[in-house]
Amino acid sequence: MCAINGCNFEDKELILRMNRKNAHRGPDGSGVFLSEGVSLGHNRLKIIDLSEAASQPMKTKDERCIVVFNGEIYNFRELRKELEGEFHFQSVSDTEVILASYAKWGNECLSHFSGMFAFAIWDKKEKKIFAARDHTGIKPFYYFWDGEKFFFSSEIKSILEGGVPRILNVEAMNLYFSLLYVPSPLTLFEGILKLPPGNFLELSGKKFRVEKYFEGRACPEKLSLVESAQRVRESLEMAVEAELVSDRPVGVYLSGGLDSNAVLSAVRKASNHAPKTFSLGFEVDTPQMEEKFNADFRLARESSKYFQTDHREVIFKKEEVVSLFQKFIFHIDEPVAIPTGLSMLKLGGEAKKEVAVVLGGNGGDELFGGYERYHLSYIASLYQKFVPGFLRKQAERNTKLKKLNTPAGVDRFLLFMEHEKATLKGFIHPEYCLPDTTRNFFLPKFSSWQKAEKGKSNIPFELEFMDVDRETWVPDESLTLADKMSMASGLELRVPMLNQRVIQTALTIPLSQKVSFFDKKIVLKEAFLGHIPNFLFKEPKRGWFSPGSFWLRTLGMKSFAQDVFQNPPEGAEEIFDMKKVREMLEDHLEHRKYYLNSIWPLLSFLCWMKEYKITLPQK
Repeated sequence: MCAINGCNFEDKELILRMNRKNAHRGPDGSGVFLSEGVSLGHNRLKIIDLSEAASQPMKTKDERCIVVFNGEIYNFRELRKELEGEFHFQSVSDTEVILASYAKWGNECLSHFSGMFAFAIWDKKEKKIFAARDHTGIKPFYYFWDGEKFFFSSEIKSILEGGVPRILNVEAMNLYFSLLYVPSPLTLFEGILKLPPGNFLELSGKKFRVEKYFEGRACPEKLSLVESAQRVRESLEMAVEAELVSDRPVGVYLSGGLDSNAVLSAVRKASNHAPKTFSLGFEVDTPQMEEKFNADFRLARESSKYFQTDHREVIFKKEEVVSLFQKFIFHIDEPVAIPTGLSMLKLGGEAKKEVAVVLGGNGGDELFGGYERYHLSYIASLYQKFVPGFLRKQAERNTKLKKLNTPAGVDRFLLFMEHEKATLKGFIHPEYCLPDTTRNFFLPKFSSWQKAEKGKSNIPFELEFMDVDRETWVPDESLTLADKMSMASGLELRVPMLNQRVIQTALTIPLSQKVSFFDKKIVLKEAFLGHIPNFLFKEPKRGWFSPGSFWLRTLGMKSFAQDVFQNPPEGAEEIFDMKKVREMLEDHLEHRKYYLNSIWPLLSFLCWMKEYKITLPQK
């Protein structure tokens, strides 16, 4: 796990500045490669092959190809055996396997990799930059291309070192306030884009293209629950065994949820050593808050006893909020507006003191139907299937029943995922408020359901819902937080639930084994029954929530937020009705109304504008 940087011209001072800007991602070494037509930079976090032979940028023996790589190729040993007869290896690293694979298969090398990766190769013979991002988007890849200059990096802040204008992307801003994150390929910076998951790009001279190489879609098979459960457990156990490869200590993030316990179960099966586990709890003021925010923390303690792990408990103290919030804004590049980001930053910093790698449970909800939104959508589908249309029409005067009548497709997706438009209009000035942006962005992703009243999709809507979440929410919200908040401390976070093997298995599972009228995550529960503590199956589904509302009302964060809203960065008053914003803050602080889902995104956005010196587009 590392940081990669580059541009399509030779500039030593620039590439060194880019390296310095994201050096926290790779504290164990730094290197550059310079040639006519390219500059490549790398910051190294040593995980596999700790020798200098594995340093980057790495060249082939004939010096035709040079690579900078961030991530891990979990099947590198198998690929190495296949390639040893044709390629002279000089290290035992997975980085060199990427070079050998590209030398043999060219762009098709991507179909051979199992792992998490973002890399760029300079092909000296072809005078071409070839770059790619992993199938799921676990590792970030940002780029800028204006027809002349090309920059890429693991983090936006390094691209800005090239003098790229810091202009606000208004479309992305509307998506941010609607979704609380910005989906690929957009960023909040005009002209800076994310390479979407499962895509590669090529730049040769002025010929530039982005192309998709992987698209996983639900393809349910006729399987019994027992067969499905066995497939799921075996795929996760194989993924975990592969992802334990490391020449440095590996730990596990442990919660009271099913996903992290399933991962830990697989870790214990694959290893005889008691792993270090890490969980986070919160300093709170009342028994009610203790139950709401620390129940998961206490369950993790009991799970650690069951699995006999070397457990570490981290406590987030309320006086840490302001400093961690400011650190969060710097590291996230563009805000993801949920308070849990601060918790991840705190946990990553503590875990790094003892391990170099951690395994997390990200992805289980999206793959196996764990979120309440899938459950409620399933109920809506049943309601529309079995309740006659004339009765549904009469029932629309009831708000809840009206929601149940929302047709499958983009409108139902937005019912669960989009922030209230009325709230947005309340504080964003009309010239900056684009209320149809989110619907227009997601409409093409539900192509088979665009005319739901006329036909049906080949698969249940809820499976398509999960597919879209996996393409957008997972890489651009969940994994962005996971990557940036762990790498802020130079910690590698691996997510075996999102291993290709597990994803391909999950795509074959029928909806009835994921979600029913009464239950969620059915197949995953069946898969690990008897393998994780029985008491976990009796617990309700809990998200990993952070006490953001409580934090805002603590003295330090309260004063901080009031100061930011009273003295906003330049340009903010052109976008927002700051008088209304200040009123919302005071209403929330005084318990008159609950505005956390507006205030936290606003506070994050304003602090981001100031940190990154954002300018507004010319009218």
